[in-house]
Amino acid sequence: MVIDSNFYMNLALKEAWKYQALTYPNPAVGCVIVGKNYEILAIDAHQKAGTPHAEVMALKSTYFKLTNDSTILKIEKSSDIHTFLLNNHNNCFKECSVFTTLEPCSHIGKTPSCASLLSSLGIKKVFVGSLDSNKEASCGNKILEDNGIDVESDILKKECDDLLEPFNKFKDNNFIFFKWAQRLDATTDNGIISSKDSRKNVHGMRDVCDLLVIGGNTVRIDRPTLDARMVDGKAPDILILSREQEFDKTIPLFNVVNREVFIADNFNILKSYNNIMIEGSSKMFELTRDIVDYYLCYLAPTFGGVDGFKNIDEKFEILNIQKETQDIIMWMKRIDNNE
Repeated sequence: MVIDSNFYMNLALKEAWKYQALTYPNPAVGCVIVGKNYEILAIDAHQKAGTPHAEVMALKSTYFKLTNDSTILKIEKSSDIHTFLLNNHNNCFKECSVFTTLEPCSHIGKTPSCASLLSSLGIKKVFVGSLDSNKEASCGNKILEDNGIDVESDILKKECDDLLEPFNKFKDNNFIFFKWAQRLDATTDNGIISSKDSRKNVHGMRDVCDLLVIGGNTVRIDRPTLDARMVDGKAPDILILSREQEFDKTIPLFNVVNREVFIADNFNILKSYNNIMIEGSSKMFELTRDIVDYYLCYLAPTFGGVDGFKNIDEKFEILNIQKETQDIIMWMKRIDNNE
């Protein structure tokens, strides 16, 4: 049987993108495990820093599917899942192949080494998208190969590298993404636009970002809090981009504990942060186009509003498109109009 490795890696990519900007300071990673006849046994992803990696989540799901032993479903801690699998696998994974968007990690940190676990379980073959650029975690492929596991790399490499790019950015400097919500007619004003699930998703991103950038007019008109209350998370620091320095300090965002609020007419403060979210509309888009790495759009299936994105000549490459909520969610990067 000839395996369509791109098909399975694409499934891993789609799952991983659901958690992009939620796993900081870790990368978003997806994993698919298939059986002897390449039947799908698990599709999982790394969901949050400190929780099990994608491979461990997929191995956990696969173990239950192969053995019907529900004991493992009650285990949440990554190290405990590792130990349980090592003690109870009974070679049930020997005909399995693994597809992972990122080279399995080699180091032991908050979670044990995925490469060592896969080697100990006797996985048949591992298909890898991107190589790990993090020196502490790299060389997982070598561990696998040294233990007799067949490894094939660069599966959908470009797509996997796009998924990994935010991690590479904030690891070495910073990653900046621009988020907005719009209706089908491109309007962005007149109240709440996106669904509750979409707003909860954004709050999850605020929980892990270092800095949130917003325009002064938006602060004055909307009087926002800009916290992560929908996920019981922490509130990021705020940069209010404004020429005018005076604001009504009863606006809720100024009264969030353990937060710094900066008011400036430039982006100099961004150099002090690693994971940065910008929220805004057309004016903020114009002001930040030269510093933004990725764009995140929540497209609501509605009309309404008056103002929004008009007379802007831009092209985007869609990196991922989802419909996990009532809205369409798109991760994109801008294409240079000169290309």
